[in-house]
Amino acid sequence: MEIKSVTFVGQGVLGTLFGKIIIDHLGKDTVRFVANKERIARYQKDGVYSNGEKCDFQYVDEENQGDPADLVIFTVKFMQLEDAIKTARNQVGENTIILSLLNGIVSEEYLSEAFGAEKVLYSVAQGMDAVMRGNQMTYMRPGRIEFGEADGSYSEKVKAVEAFFTKAGIAHSVPDDMLKKVWSKWMLNVGANQVVTAYETTYRAIQQEGEPREKLIAAMREVLTIANKKGINLTEADLKYWLDDVLAPMNPEGMPSMRQDAEAHRKTEVDLFAGSIIKLGKELDVPTPVNQFLYDRITEIELNY
Repeated sequence: MEIKSVTFVGQGVLGTLFGKIIIDHLGKDTVRFVANKERIARYQKDGVYSNGEKCDFQYVDEENQGDPADLVIFTVKFMQLEDAIKTARNQVGENTIILSLLNGIVSEEYLSEAFGAEKVLYSVAQGMDAVMRGNQMTYMRPGRIEFGEADGSYSEKVKAVEAFFTKAGIAHSVPDDMLKKVWSKWMLNVGANQVVTAYETTYRAIQQEGEPREKLIAAMREVLTIANKKGINLTEADLKYWLDDVLAPMNPEGMPSMRQDAEAHRKTEVDLFAGSIIKLGKELDVPTPVNQFLYDRITEIELNY
C-alpha cells in the first residue's frame, strides 16, 4: 500500500498549511482540493497564500467521477462535516485511507459510518500557530500530525501514512494510545481555544500568569475528570505537557481557529467544546462551572456580532 495522491476536504488553515508543505516536497500533482463549482471559482479567483507565497493548488469538482485518492484528509470545522462527507464521496475508493483533523472526539465515528471504519485512522493536528486572515495564512510553527488505529495496532494503513508523511515533509508520530491522544488534544482545545476566544485575546494571555491562564487550567481539568470517568487515563502530566511543551513556545500573537472565527463573526465550535463537556458532566455527575462560564461568554460574543 503506497500513497501517491491526497485530497483535502476544506481549504482553511490546516488544509492550506499541510497542502502547501506536501506540494513543496512532492509536487503539485500529489495534492488536490475537492469542492463544489462555486467554491472552486472563488478559490481560483482570490488565490490563497502561505507565509506570503501563493499556493499552486489543484481543484476537483465534487461531481467529478475520476480516480479516488489514496488518502483523504478532512480539514473542515465540525459544523461543516455533514456537507464535507457529501463533497468527498467521489474521492473515496475501496482502498482510500481517511484522516480527520477536526477538533473533538466524534468525527472519526461520523466518517466510519459514512465510509466504513476500515478506512478511517484516528488523528490529531497539534502545535501549529497558523493564522488565516482572508486568503492569507501565516505561521511560525507548522506543528505535527499524530495518527493511529483505535486499537493501537501498527496496521498497513498506519505504515502507509507514516511513509507518505515522511516523504511529504510533515512532522508526525504514531502514539501508543491513540484514543487517549484524541481526548488529550480535545482537553487542550476545550481550554485554549475557548479561553483565548472568551477573553478576546491571543496566546500571550494563557502563556503568562493571570485569570485567563487560571481559567485555561481549570477548564482542562474538567475534561480530565470526565475522561477518567469514561476510562480514558488522562493525567496532570498530560495537562502539563500541553502547557509547557506546546502552548509555551507558540507565537504569543497567534490565536486558535475559534478566536479567528469569532474575530471574523463566524459561528464557533462552542457547542462542540463547552456544550459537550457540560452535557457529559451532567451525565457523569461532574461539575463543569468553568465550561459553563466559557459557554455563556462565547455565546454572548456570538449574539453581539
